[in-house]
Amino acid sequence: MNLTDRIDRLLPQTQCGQCGFDGCRPYAEAMAHGEAGIDRCPPGGDAGARALANLLGVPARPYDRARGAHKPAIVAVVIEADCIGCTKCIQACPVDAIVGASKLMHTVLEPLCTGCELCVPACPVDCIEMVAA
Repeated sequence: MNLTDRIDRLLPQTQCGQCGFDGCRPYAEAMAHGEAGIDRCPPGGDAGARALANLLGVPARPYDRARGAHKPAIVAVVIEADCIGCTKCIQACPVDAIVGASKLMHTVLEPLCTGCELCVPACPVDCIEMVAA
């Protein structure tokens, strides 16, 4: 397993973009090439930053709080009665955890949802809530 793969396995796979990259894999690639630090992942928190530092043999430091708060695991839930079937949440979901068809109610496949929250601002009727996983 190459270094990028090893780094990627330590990341939370939320694909949220809070690190400044398009997902966990691009962030892992940047770290493997020395182009990004270990402290850019709020979902991984301080423990994740320490694990990355240990793997890469660099000094440990806390994650950058300016990028967002470390939170317990959450998942999206669609309030079915309010969903208008616009598909904007489906388009925003980086892991294809939301299913539905145009003008029909959508639902979240909880085992696939990473809690990235990217679907929440995409919803024009505010019918998506984030709840504890």
